[in-house]
Amino acid sequence: MRHTFVVHVEDKLGVLNRVASLFRRRAFNIESLTVGHTETDGVSRMTIVVDTDANGGRRLEANLYKLVNVLRVTDLTGEAAVIRDLTLIRVAATHETRTQVMQLVDTFRARVVDVAPDSLIIEATGTEDKVDGLLGVLRPYGVLEMVRTGRVAMSRGQRSVATEPTGESVPIETDDNVSHSV
Repeated sequence: MRHTFVVHVEDKLGVLNRVASLFRRRAFNIESLTVGHTETDGVSRMTIVVDTDANGGRRLEANLYKLVNVLRVTDLTGEAAVIRDLTLIRVAATHETRTQVMQLVDTFRARVVDVAPDSLIIEATGTEDKVDGLLGVLRPYGVLEMVRTGRVAMSRGQRSVATEPTGESVPIETDDNVSHSV
C-alpha cells in the first residue's frame, strides 16, 4: 500500500538529508519526495510517498517525530485528499503531427509551454493516472524527455486537527502565530 506522508520541518540545512536517511536506515524505498516552502516562514513541507503496510506506516510516522527538526507529520493515506503530479514532457512533433499532438494535449487539459521546430514541451498537472494516460497517447509520437515532480497532496476541506505521535488530536492554528510541537 502506498502511504503519503506530509511532513512539516524546520527550513534548515541538512534536514532533507536526515529525513531521507531515516527511510534508508529502515530499508524503506521512497517512491516520491517533494519539498517546498509553506505559508509559514522558516517551515518547509515535504510530501513523501512510500510503499509499506499499515504497521510500517505507523512506525515511519513515529520515527519521523523523533527527528529534532520535524514539526508535524500527517499520514494522508486513509484521508480524503487532493493529490496531484506535475509533469513536463518533450514530445517529437513534425509539421504534420503537431496539430494531432496539440489536440491530444487539449483533451487531457494540459498545455503546450514551448514550441520548437521538431518538438513541443507539454505541461500536465493531475492525478498520476491522468499523467500516465497522457504519456500513453504521446508515446507513439516519440517522447524525447520527461520529468515529474512526484506526488504533492493536501487533505480536503478545512484542516482543524493534527495527530501527535502519542495518538492525541491537537488543534492546528490557522493564524500567523502557528504553534508547532516538537
